[in-house]
Amino acid sequence: MQQNYTMIATTLFGLEEVLAEELKNLGAMDVQKGVRSVSFVGDLGFMYKANLSLRTAIRILKPIRSFTARDEHEMYDKLKKINWLNYMLVDSTFAINAVVNSRNFTTNSHYISLKAKDAIADYFREKTGERPDVDIKHPDLRIHVHVENQVCNVAIDSSGDSLHKRGYRERTNLAPINEVLAAGLVLLSGYKGLTHFVDPMCGSGTILIEAAMLAANIPANINRKEFGFEKWADFDIELFETIHQSLIKKIINPSHKIIGFDKAPSAVQKAKENIENANLDEFIKVYQINFFESKKEWEGPTTILFNPPYGERLELEDIDQFYKQIGDTLKHGYPDTNVWFITSDFEALKHVGLRTTRKIPMKNGDLDCKFVKYEMYEGSKKAKYMNDNKLKTEE
Repeated sequence: MQQNYTMIATTLFGLEEVLAEELKNLGAMDVQKGVRSVSFVGDLGFMYKANLSLRTAIRILKPIRSFTARDEHEMYDKLKKINWLNYMLVDSTFAINAVVNSRNFTTNSHYISLKAKDAIADYFREKTGERPDVDIKHPDLRIHVHVENQVCNVAIDSSGDSLHKRGYRERTNLAPINEVLAAGLVLLSGYKGLTHFVDPMCGSGTILIEAAMLAANIPANINRKEFGFEKWADFDIELFETIHQSLIKKIINPSHKIIGFDKAPSAVQKAKENIENANLDEFIKVYQINFFESKKEWEGPTTILFNPPYGERLELEDIDQFYKQIGDTLKHGYPDTNVWFITSDFEALKHVGLRTTRKIPMKNGDLDCKFVKYEMYEGSKKAKYMNDNKLKTEE
């Protein structure tokens, strides 16, 4: 029987609740939300499954040691006492990521990274007479050192490259949305593949791809070429392949339309290429259409989700008019639709001219954003209100 241990999944601000739900649905135990992170308990096989499946995780970290240190010198001494031969060989490469939030440590994170690197290199020099090499881009082992006041937590990174690097996006536009954020927005919208889905400003297609993968129950990182744990001494390739195949068997065909629009031919071409790379071209259709000249051409409930230009990302001549056009297009052309979009331009948002039914604080990179929802009813809102009251009266 495999041993259970505590792990930490890191994420973006605002996606902690979504990630916690993902972990619970996947079968994690003792799920606890933190700030931009969620801790959980699972075994080796679950670590493989989490890396393959989680849509809103950036990294899956396995803590290996926690200790107190009054300064960087004491941290160095205690890091050097860890038996690093349990985790890497002298001919392995490694890299350090450090975060420091402590008044006791007068130096910055970069210096702490160097100090930690020296501790590990000196450990090997004393044990073997040689020092392992550092490789910042493609290390065999990525080590995270997190200092909070006098507590130092050391973890090894099972993911390797950030999990937002799904392996399908080869071409992007000027302001592509992060894959983890895109997946998080899709999950926050409540979309489960049971309505039609439209991204009317689809750019390079990231939101469409994440929505289609969700609708088809395709693991988020099925297209990745490598994970960090594949270089670990305890990597169980048979267990990994068993989990990989069991996840593939659960893939289904989406039962509703998934459609993207963009007015730029270059964006449409990039989106189609990325969709093909993700092996989703049979599920997603992309058209060169100006959203402001469009209307709903199909029947049934629809989810619209998009990432419009903010002004910070792409230059717009009249941002207020642009957002007014969004509202007018939705009002006149998209009945029976739940609409979601993310924006950092809170002033321009007022010009949409529709009442939001939800506002969720988010971050897109360094930008403070809101993820907003509008409900477009079939017929007038007044008629919807009257029908709802009539049903309540009849009940």
